[in-house]
Amino acid sequence: MKMNPVYKREITVSSRSFRLALILVLFNCILALVVLLNMYSVVEQVKMTAEIQYSSFINIYVFVAVVEFVMLMFIMPALTAASVSGERERQTLDLLLTTTLKPWEIIWGKLMASFGTMFLMVMSSFPLIFVSFVYGGVTAYDIFILLLCYLSVALLCGSMGICFSSIFKRSTIATVVSYGVLVMIAAGTYAVNIFALSIARLNVVNTYASSVSRIADQANSGAFLYLLLINPVATFYVMINSQAGDNQVLKSLNSWFGPHPQNGIMKHWVVLSIFIQLLLAAIFLFTAVRAISPTKGKRMNK
Repeated sequence: MKMNPVYKREITVSSRSFRLALILVLFNCILALVVLLNMYSVVEQVKMTAEIQYSSFINIYVFVAVVEFVMLMFIMPALTAASVSGERERQTLDLLLTTTLKPWEIIWGKLMASFGTMFLMVMSSFPLIFVSFVYGGVTAYDIFILLLCYLSVALLCGSMGICFSSIFKRSTIATVVSYGVLVMIAAGTYAVNIFALSIARLNVVNTYASSVSRIADQANSGAFLYLLLINPVATFYVMINSQAGDNQVLKSLNSWFGPHPQNGIMKHWVVLSIFIQLLLAAIFLFTAVRAISPTKGKRMNK
């Protein structure tokens, strides 16, 4: 099978970079230090109380998982937002388009090179996550779901960055827009639900004069809750808390945005959200391919 030339070039340049090795060392040293300090505190507690709190080892898993998730969500747009616009600034994009490479091969090669770098960082930290296996509480299925969440957020944020990098000519603008859209998805969907809940409670107060507080507690954000399906932060929160032992974590969403009926969407929230995020990533990639396609200009001239 022929390797994508763009991917091969990007990954070769990245692997020869001293910066990548330095980032890997620093990242894993910080995580290892936190894990060792956590384990040291557990040992000291055993010496003092003769009791072992196994929840402390689950906290190690949760901490490492959260750090990697944040890293993926905020670093992936930075890695991809300058991938295509950088080629424009170096005046090499037109040269790439004159080769036998198709536009989707260029986009895919750029995305996979950035994704490969982040995947290497995630996999290098997995020995620290596997510390939890020694004491139990984390299963292979949990790791599989965690990897799916990582995959979805990395592809979503990475494809978002490469999409705006293809649309805008300047890397700075592409980076700003990428982070702006990411904030809208992460914080905007939350704010919309809070606003909808406030309006619903206000309507209840204006409608009923008695038992206002109890009736207002029954108000909810309605169908706006399902906007959180595109929010990777909400999905990761549901997933990681359920793995940490909170099997009723969806009740937290209800406590924030009012009681919602239990249905198939609520029951399979994580799986559906991952599927929707991957679908959004595919849309961003399709838009990126269309943006750099040489035939686009011909159609516009017609």
